[in-house]
Amino acid sequence: MDNWRKSSYSGPDDGNDCVEIADTPTHVGVRDSKAPARATLTFPAGAFTAFLDALKTYSTVTDFARLRG
Repeated sequence: MDNWRKSSYSGPDDGNDCVEIADTPTHVGVRDSKAPARATLTFPAGAFTAFLDALKTYSTVTDFARLRG
């Protein structure tokens, strides 16, 4: 995956510490922006979409949803 992107909410005041995602038509990768060379979690696109939907339902955190666009 080459199209890694960070949330627009990750700015200079927070040290740019954030989760990054990258997607393909079939999968979504998630990694820690502080250690991008370390492990990457890869999910089938449908499973990641279900995860985001659950976040929206049970949390006020919408940062992941904004990344997914």
